[in-house]
Amino acid sequence: MELDLPLILMVATGLTGLIVVLDRLFLRKKRLAKVAELEQGGADEEAILEATKEPFLIDQSKQFFPVLALVFVLRSFLFEPFQIPSGSMEPGLQVGDFILVSKFSYGLRVPGNGSTIIPVDEPERGDVMVFFPPEDSRYFIKRVIGLPGDHIVYRDLRLTVNGEPVPTEVLGGRPSYAPTMVVAEETMDAATPEIKWIPQRNHLTGQTVLNGGPQGEWTVPEGHYFMMGDNRGNSGDSRMWGFVPEKNIVGKAVAVWMHWESWTSLPSFDRVKVIE
Repeated sequence: MELDLPLILMVATGLTGLIVVLDRLFLRKKRLAKVAELEQGGADEEAILEATKEPFLIDQSKQFFPVLALVFVLRSFLFEPFQIPSGSMEPGLQVGDFILVSKFSYGLRVPGNGSTIIPVDEPERGDVMVFFPPEDSRYFIKRVIGLPGDHIVYRDLRLTVNGEPVPTEVLGGRPSYAPTMVVAEETMDAATPEIKWIPQRNHLTGQTVLNGGPQGEWTVPEGHYFMMGDNRGNSGDSRMWGFVPEKNIVGKAVAVWMHWESWTSLPSFDRVKVIE
């Protein structure tokens, strides 16, 4: 079972905040009354000093609540960092990239619920989006391919949206090309991403073919989005598990701010960039 860190943060912020409020309204007054009583009774200085001390739980709550509240507001409504866990968004995003996700690009949402409080913008084709897949509590990152109502066709490495082929240019002469993969550039509404196909040998014919992943035809329901990884032959996405409900959106990936592949390597800032 995976830890629900956003829920833990929300509960911790709420509990420490509640303790601070209770102390301010009730508990502090009782302590002050006890101190006054001791002073009037002629108690020694040590006893009076002990009565003025805040209990451990209250003291810790007062120290942690401002920090937790700030982090909660920042990650719930503004920005949240994530690390790329797999190669499904190669070549643009690589394993170990730390990305910054804008939580307000698609509107302010209720933490843990997904309901929109204040609408801002809506996802566009080509956006890189963080979300929860249907019936899954894990964060995923993929590219928005289909908007509500769109008809998507993906066959023979070609992507078609509403009957219009997405312009695609193979970048064989560019540095992004390597013998172990073929990179192409797609032109979408909001971005011009590089996508990746991996050559593999057909066991029946012995010929080398490009692995473009699952093929098919889909119509996106209202209130949902169709997502695909840029590494088309190695991505678990909407071609397999279906459409992403609007309430499952976490935010828009906007930048790579660090690369740190493993604990045995040093962090690098060579890949800092705006995400397209």
